[in-house]
Amino acid sequence: MKNRITQRLESLDVLRGFDLFCLVALESTLHPLARALDVPWFHSFMWGFTHVDWVGFSTWDLVMPLFLFMAGVSMPFAFSRFRENPDKGAVYRRILKRVVLLWIFGMMCQGNLLTLQVPLLHFYSNTLQSIAIGYLFSALLFLHVNPKIQISISVALLLIYWAGMTFIRIDGFGGGDFTPERNLAEGIDQKILGPWRDGVSWNEDGTWQFASWYRYTWIWSSLNFVVTVMTGVFAGQILKGTYSQVKKIKLLLGIGTLMVVAGWLWGFQMPVIKKLWTSSMVLVSSGYCFWLMGLFYYWIDYKNHRKGLTWLKVYGMNSIVAYLLANLINFSCIGNSLFFGLEQYIGKFYPFFIAVCNVSIIYVILYLLYKHKLFLKV
Repeated sequence: MKNRITQRLESLDVLRGFDLFCLVALESTLHPLARALDVPWFHSFMWGFTHVDWVGFSTWDLVMPLFLFMAGVSMPFAFSRFRENPDKGAVYRRILKRVVLLWIFGMMCQGNLLTLQVPLLHFYSNTLQSIAIGYLFSALLFLHVNPKIQISISVALLLIYWAGMTFIRIDGFGGGDFTPERNLAEGIDQKILGPWRDGVSWNEDGTWQFASWYRYTWIWSSLNFVVTVMTGVFAGQILKGTYSQVKKIKLLLGIGTLMVVAGWLWGFQMPVIKKLWTSSMVLVSSGYCFWLMGLFYYWIDYKNHRKGLTWLKVYGMNSIVAYLLANLINFSCIGNSLFFGLEQYIGKFYPFFIAVCNVSIIYVILYLLYKHKLFLKV
């Protein structure tokens, strides 16, 4: 924990808080509310808070890419002073510590690490681990090569991912197949991760099989996790640069527009699929992230509208804590204890009420940390 606030890009804290509020609070409460209301118009509204099944992109599909993107935005502000320093031992240790902790936290959240049962471990299966991979390689690129080479390498990674998915075929996987069952990224994960892949189901006799419902991929998709974080680095370099504020806003919105258009056009050949983290999806999602960063920067840092945004900074300045609390600890037992007997009066809305209690407790914990200037720095 660190007990002092350094100079920060306030719009980034608020945008990160918005992302974590969506992930921690909205997702947990809107779905039980939809089940309680059970009306067509609200189910239609919930499309924006539900992941697309396969091809396509919803607003909810932006939550994870935005998390990775913002990890990159902060990098120029955190690491610029190390670029010209020949002794990079201190920053290497800082990067390695962050990567290791994020990986462990990811296994705790989704990898069954806390079960202490080796057969149940999921080695690579969580958002925090995708951030760890993207952060590691993006940090090294930022520290050692200039922006032009950073862009060239990012483009090369997009193309390598595309070429592999399009032309490589291994044991019936790949060769331009973008279906859930036979794409190259799926085949690589199955072969390398095997029983330690998320979605594996175990039988009583000790045998296992891949579950048909789990289609997220990680190993080959890591190429593009790096690119997503790098697009955040590019946005951060714009924001830290010597451009005027108006120029920064125009660059963020303009580059974002170009990326969105390019991504959807590329989607005609390589579909926009978040679960595979396709190159077209990277461009589409990163373009939207540029838009959001530009809008938040315009409203908060340029127009100086900061009133009423503290509640988002509470989430944003302790984003990892918020994520861990939401994924590791179920506080619903507290709500059930305090409001025992209420279910008979509010009926089907009781799960929604308990969900609100759960997210409220998380917010109180985050607020107390914020109030006492305690922020988890991994």
